Amino acid sequence: MALSSAAARPRVSARIGGIAESATLAVDAKAKAKKAAGEDVVGFGAGEPDFATPDEIVAAAVAACSMPKYHRYTPAAGLPELREAIAAKTLRDSGLQVPASQVLVTNGGKQAVYEAFATLLDPGDEVLLPAPYWTTYPEAIRLAGGVPVEVHTDESTGYQVTVEQLEAARTPRTKALLWCSPSNPTGAVAPRELVEAVGRWALDSGTWVVADEIYEHLVYGGAEHVSMPVAVPGLADTCVVVNGVAKTYAMTGWRVGWLIGPQDVVKAAANLQSHATSNVSNVAQVAALTAVSGDLTAVARMREAFDRRRQTMVSMLSAIPGVTCPEPQGAFYAYPSVKGLLGKQLRGRTPQTSAELAELLLDEVGVAVVPGEAFGTPGYFRLSYALGDDDLVKGVSRMADLLGEAR
Repeated sequence: MALSSAAARPRVSARIGGIAESATLAVDAKAKAKKAAGEDVVGFGAGEPDFATPDEIVAAAVAACSMPKYHRYTPAAGLPELREAIAAKTLRDSGLQVPASQVLVTNGGKQAVYEAFATLLDPGDEVLLPAPYWTTYPEAIRLAGGVPVEVHTDESTGYQVTVEQLEAARTPRTKALLWCSPSNPTGAVAPRELVEAVGRWALDSGTWVVADEIYEHLVYGGAEHVSMPVAVPGLADTCVVVNGVAKTYAMTGWRVGWLIGPQDVVKAAANLQSHATSNVSNVAQVAALTAVSGDLTAVARMREAFDRRRQTMVSMLSAIPGVTCPEPQGAFYAYPSVKGLLGKQLRGRTPQTSAELAELLLDEVGVAVVPGEAFGTPGYFRLSYALGDDDLVKGVSRMADLLGEAR
């Protein structure tokens, strides 16, 4: 008997079936599964602070649980008081002045990224995507019907893209540029002159900018975070800024982010959210209100620890033959090149790709890293230094011992 036309169709839509699993979450899950099975594993995969959410933020959430007004639906775009506080925090921290009506509270930074592209893109619109890039960016662009256009950088330039590269990649289909500084996965921080140059290019060429500022407070040494619509004020009408509480306040699991943009874009994104998820959890929003309304003492403590770990990790990685590790200036990641180790024999195996080398590290010495394939640049590893000092030294030491056997 012939299958009906419905039965013959794929069970999962091509749109969703084509989405790749988050490589960073997959590596973290595999490391945690091995730990649960009793194996001694050091995981460098997760992109989250290893600190607890500050007590005063938790206390605000606990109190909110007993307030009946938070047991009900609230505005889909976010609690009005939180939108006001985010606008005030944005002016304080980056110098960007916007009214609360141009703020949309989202379920974490990922929803903000997705809604930005869903609101801006029509099918076939191209988005310039400097690589290495965070794994979610290309998937969010494709889900919105857009086409990611990779613009490659490498360690020779400190993973910085140039205006010339962007212009060479621009076509009549180009709608937007994804901009992330400080960068995930490289830790690169664009200097002010580059931010200004790229912003002027975007303004002159009519290219929208989606700027991810989630790591704004995690910069080290003489580096500074520069918000593009502040550096180039004329860009404000064609720029969407995404951010959240996850990294600054050690609140990755609370799932509160936001999107800031022109009034019409924010209203359209809020309409989308009203059908997709409605309001963000009220308890989490109250916690976020306490976070953004408070000072930056907690992130200062974290930044001090991350800076120490950053220097330790870079020093240790750079001492491994075949590894080249530029010093990251922001976020909490190192992004070393391991191309010098590919094709060499290690314990009876000859890894040809960074993915194969990462698998060997996990199998042989219990060290979990994310291979560069996940970020659009094979031949690299991403290692998070958002873990305890002792574990960091233990994990990189294991790497050094194993990789030192390469012949």
